[in-house]
Amino acid sequence: MNQLSDRINNLATSATLAMAAKARELRAEGKDIIGLSLGEPDFNTPDFIKDAAIEAINQNYNSYTPVDGYVELKEAIITKFKRDNNLNYTLPQVVVSTGAKQSLANIAAVMLNPGDEVILPCPYWVSYSDIVKLSDGVPVEVQTSIDTDFKMTAEQLEAAITPKTKMIWYSSPCNPSGSVYSKAELRALADVLKKHPNIYIVSDEIYEHINFKGGHFSMAEFEDMFDRTITVNGVSKAFAMTGWRIGYIGAPDWIARACNKMQGQITSGANCIAQRAVITALEADPSSIKYMVDEFKERRSLILNLLSEIDGFKTNEPEGAFYVFPNISSYFGKTIKGKTINNASDFSLFLLEEALVATVTGEAFGNKDCIRISYAASQKEIIEAIKRIKTALS
Repeated sequence: MNQLSDRINNLATSATLAMAAKARELRAEGKDIIGLSLGEPDFNTPDFIKDAAIEAINQNYNSYTPVDGYVELKEAIITKFKRDNNLNYTLPQVVVSTGAKQSLANIAAVMLNPGDEVILPCPYWVSYSDIVKLSDGVPVEVQTSIDTDFKMTAEQLEAAITPKTKMIWYSSPCNPSGSVYSKAELRALADVLKKHPNIYIVSDEIYEHINFKGGHFSMAEFEDMFDRTITVNGVSKAFAMTGWRIGYIGAPDWIARACNKMQGQITSGANCIAQRAVITALEADPSSIKYMVDEFKERRSLILNLLSEIDGFKTNEPEGAFYVFPNISSYFGKTIKGKTINNASDFSLFLLEEALVATVTGEAFGNKDCIRISYAASQKEIIEAIKRIKTALS
């Protein structure tokens, strides 16, 4: 008899983590799987950051940390916000968490009441919807398409707003599409939100530095949106520090205080050594990680060129992050090697079993016509993976 809570029984498993686990199982069986499913840079954490962590160990940083983060780290975050985003936050407005995912969970827990609606432009990062549901919120999906670069328009936002709308969550650069909202596009959304003063915005900027067009813009830079925007960021992607688990927010004081209170009852403060290392990471000039961004840009060109040679893959050119999100709906209804492809999940599973390449179904991101392919892998792996996909589909 299942004695588990309805909450956990109704919760979906993270599709990206599930696909990574399935790929690991197949590898354990001796299969040569190429993993293009996880959003994890394949670079090592830069040495200057590792040195700072070693120094922190040697200096005996081993005690509980303040719930909202070391003051020195919060000061480094404030300096970073000012330097990179033209945002002026104060110490009480910054909360450090165990990864940006915890930051998002905190926000949902302190902001949402049962029935509150959260607008999610599709495709959205895989966990947004279930984080919202865990706090009894209602995800409201706004479908976009490859033709609009997977970006929500002001008209779509206006149409999605109801008396129950409490928040809008989006990422730019976007996971999974790589789309980047321009200042003008965000202003158009802000003009809609201006008419609805009780709606709050979560701006997830974790891929901020992995931007190929230059010029990242934050919603909170608009004076009329600053007091309604929660800016979420972290070091996982840009600094290749996924396992270090440090994320943070800049938010109105009352929201930051609530997140601090919530976190105090769940995990308390984030890891002491990781926090000391992140001070060094954020104080560094962003040019120190440019070599990674340059390599991602090369891989983007490579994977787009290779995918263009496969019939039935429709791609746009992502402007940031390290994913392509091709529309593969032309394969729906077809039978290949005895397997019928009815949807993106079937297609993704087919690629894993027949091409031995792990991708993620777009259904996990609120889009049923696409799959997500990560190019956070070596050029050699990308070439081999796309060759296998082409062969399996031919």
